[in-house]
Amino acid sequence: MSYQSKNKMGRAVCWLLFLCYIAALVYFLFFSEAHGRTGDGRFRYNLVLFQEIFRFIKYRAILETETVVLNLAGNVIGFMPFGFLLPLLSEKERRLLMIVLLTFELSLVVEVLQLFTGRGSFDVDDLMLNTLGGALGYGCYCVFARLSRSGSRR
Repeated sequence: MSYQSKNKMGRAVCWLLFLCYIAALVYFLFFSEAHGRTGDGRFRYNLVLFQEIFRFIKYRAILETETVVLNLAGNVIGFMPFGFLLPLLSEKERRLLMIVLLTFELSLVVEVLQLFTGRGSFDVDDLMLNTLGGALGYGCYCVFARLSRSGSRR
């Protein structure tokens, strides 16, 4: 198989993974009843940075570890694939600043939609954690790219 064929197949796999990731993200953020996405129509929001993070940490014994980890780490981990896959799909999106901005924009769209659909809440802490996740995903991409380059030189 030629290099071009492998490259095309690799990009097709990346696009498939990206589309599956976006579908899973939409499901968990808007439709998963197990995660409280029942759409009760109430407007819930937090505009105070770190308020919800500190609340989760303060009441971790009452809220159960799973709830705390799911909310805090879940927001970070949930957006890591975005920061990892985007640079694989687009050569223009291979800078940290661009990934951070695009992750923030995606997160902002999600938070606003959650607010207006009542299937979650608008939370500035989520914006920060999601954006951190995209940046960490980009860091993983950089490690992966460096290992790929060093492996192909051998």
